[in-house]
Amino acid sequence: MSKTENFLMPRVTEANVQVYLQKRGYADAEVLSIAPLGQSEQNELKDYGYGRPLRISFRSQGDNRDLVLRTMSPDPFGHDRRADRASTLLLSYDSFHSIPQHIEPFDVGAFNEKGELVSMAHGEIFLITDFVEGQLYANDLSRLSQHDELQDGDLDRARALARYLATLHGETFAPERYIRELRDVVGSGEGIMGLCDSYPSDHPFATPQRLRSIEIEALRWRWRLKGYAHRARRTHGDFHPFNLLFREGSDFSVLDCSRGGVGEPADDLTALSINYLFFSLQKHRLFHGALRELWNVFWRTYLEETNDTEVLEVVAPFFAWRGLVLASPVWYPHIEEPVRERLLRFVEKLLDGASFHPDRVDELL
Repeated sequence: MSKTENFLMPRVTEANVQVYLQKRGYADAEVLSIAPLGQSEQNELKDYGYGRPLRISFRSQGDNRDLVLRTMSPDPFGHDRRADRASTLLLSYDSFHSIPQHIEPFDVGAFNEKGELVSMAHGEIFLITDFVEGQLYANDLSRLSQHDELQDGDLDRARALARYLATLHGETFAPERYIRELRDVVGSGEGIMGLCDSYPSDHPFATPQRLRSIEIEALRWRWRLKGYAHRARRTHGDFHPFNLLFREGSDFSVLDCSRGGVGEPADDLTALSINYLFFSLQKHRLFHGALRELWNVFWRTYLEETNDTEVLEVVAPFFAWRGLVLASPVWYPHIEEPVRERLLRFVEKLLDGASFHPDRVDELL
């Protein structure tokens, strides 16, 4: 359990609630009681519930008032991550106003490590991180696409990335975390369905009918891969060249771990390796030379380090997802149309069941 998960459901105390109310405009607030709201009735009606709502009774300026404090418990219905629960409660705050005769939202916030209530109702959420020096790995791939000559360290960097993933993927997790990633990859706004929705409806060859077929095949793969849920591992979730910062030699840092950091190792492998292919196709219309050598070294190193040949059976929907990103007229409006077409054919062949081995990728192109 991560540090941020340790204080998700703190004990709610009258003292902390009273301080919170005093900061929220009730300077003389005195909390009279905090009690579960309708718990007995809920137990009779439901076998399953989210967080327990609490009725807060307090006095301010001589008047008695009541509020309800609601939290969410983790559950397998898309609320297993802290970010999921934050999203749901923020959406409730933003939506309750719009429905006639709906209860009014008072505030939305978070508990800090001390159990204090912190308001976060207004404004966009932000994240602050530390800063590290480095150059994007995408710069290396761009250089190699323009000047097809390996420099000292290019192969070492590909090996270092493969070994990093081999170590990262060594940590196992419960199968339900795998199922969650499959659902996100296919059905989320950032996944296959969201990407298909982002394509213009009048594109000459990425037609709605073609994208619909890709979605349907991806859905079949989701059900097929449920049988591989034993593969749940620690993953980065967005391991592409624009999230990798290199310094001298093979010293690097990673940016922007995504979707909870748990899933299928093929997610990370395809996110990076398809870019070796993509940068080569953009320049040469072929997959050969220095970038092909990086592809070979990356895959060979990973398979040697892990002996995970099973990963080759499950790459299809993950290559499909990344292929849809790279073929997207929204994300990459300036690539030539034949490159877009080859990427989509690559996606379709894998989804149709063509076998994958890194040494025989030409068969799919």
